[in-house]
Amino acid sequence: MNKVKKWSLFLTFCLLTSLTFTPMVATAQQTSKKAAFHSELKAVANKTYEYFKDYTDPNTGLTYDEVRTTEKGTEEAKRTSPTNIAMYMMSTVSAEQLGMISKKEAVTRLQTTLNSLEKMDKWNGLFYNWYNTNDGSLKKDWGEFISQVDNGWMSAGLIVVGQAYQELHAQTSQLVNAMNYTTLYDPKVGQFRGGYDVAKGELTEHHYGSFYTEPRVGSYIAIGKGDVPKEHWWKMYRTMPAEFDWQSQVPQGKTVKYDGVKVFEGSYVYKKQKFVPSWGGSMFEALMPGMVIKEKELGTRALGLNNKRYVQLQIQYAKDKGYAAWGFSPAATPTGYSEFAATPLGISGYKDGATVTAHATFLALEYAPEAAQKNIKALQKLKMAGKYGFYDSVNVKTGELAKAYLALDQGMIMISIANYLEDGVIRDYFHSDPIGKKPENLLKKEVFSIQ
Repeated sequence: MNKVKKWSLFLTFCLLTSLTFTPMVATAQQTSKKAAFHSELKAVANKTYEYFKDYTDPNTGLTYDEVRTTEKGTEEAKRTSPTNIAMYMMSTVSAEQLGMISKKEAVTRLQTTLNSLEKMDKWNGLFYNWYNTNDGSLKKDWGEFISQVDNGWMSAGLIVVGQAYQELHAQTSQLVNAMNYTTLYDPKVGQFRGGYDVAKGELTEHHYGSFYTEPRVGSYIAIGKGDVPKEHWWKMYRTMPAEFDWQSQVPQGKTVKYDGVKVFEGSYVYKKQKFVPSWGGSMFEALMPGMVIKEKELGTRALGLNNKRYVQLQIQYAKDKGYAAWGFSPAATPTGYSEFAATPLGISGYKDGATVTAHATFLALEYAPEAAQKNIKALQKLKMAGKYGFYDSVNVKTGELAKAYLALDQGMIMISIANYLEDGVIRDYFHSDPIGKKPENLLKKEVFSIQ
């Protein structure tokens, strides 16, 4: 064989091998990066669940609302809410799914909680807003209020536990079945009241009219239980009607019919992108319900699509403001608690306060994993990493930290990680129950005007 042919064959070999191995090398690198990220998320989850281990009363199975570090030392808020209890229950299921605790430990922990729930004071099967963690008694100095949204989360947590551990199913089902949502429903309007003040004997004057907010969990469950008609789903506002001139934008859209009900499928615009707004523009209003409801999987033309758009716009908003990190949602502050949001994304937007919170990033994991990974690193640079995962918030302008851990926010982080790493495991449990499965068609049929 002459030298020219040999050289030609050599070049051909080099070309073929490069075509063969370059994609394989790139794939291997991607796999390695993905594995490293998954390992990092598990490490965060481990630290996050330590909060629930350390600050859940072992005798009652009720988790402290908040723990914060101050100059005087550690302050422990030994009160809890239905939402906090639900976050603990679903975080415990998440911890077992992620291999952090055994099934035996998970069942033992949850059994303690369920035993307390059975004994706690209720109103028409619904739970009050605040209880003492040491004995499950009513925290009467904080009022005697029945909240629709908090009970929605309690029901969701019970449903997930009952499906994850069949040995607990009878207990959870009994509690859920006793929760009578008709008592908070206004059939004339087709919407829920915000709640009921037991001491005053009065329902709240306001309704939960805005659809793209966290109370839709309670709405979905109440429909699944048969406590309210499916028409309720369509009686909530996607945007406020165009004639409501106090809202932050004049919505554009069209009126369509679902199940015989007229629905104004309106939308707002930010940076030429259409979206359905939440009330305040915060991440947890938008994405928290998707921890249990299969919005991503079934609402591909409505809620799931909007969730993804919402994440993209929160990221864009932070970029437009020149912030070092994104993720705007109600969170602890150095002296208390406040509502934060990407203001333009709300019907009546909250301020952004240059404040971001970790739970917002983790809620976004399933919609923007690469962006979330980068943002986690940004939060770490802002010194948010703490003993129990992440401190609750940081001001991206001043660097001031809220050195607090909230059961609510820790729960959102824990459940979001489990859903991301275990292919929507918490949603799968929720939808395995007839209550979670029955309204699925409502998710499938709707089309938001944001295409």
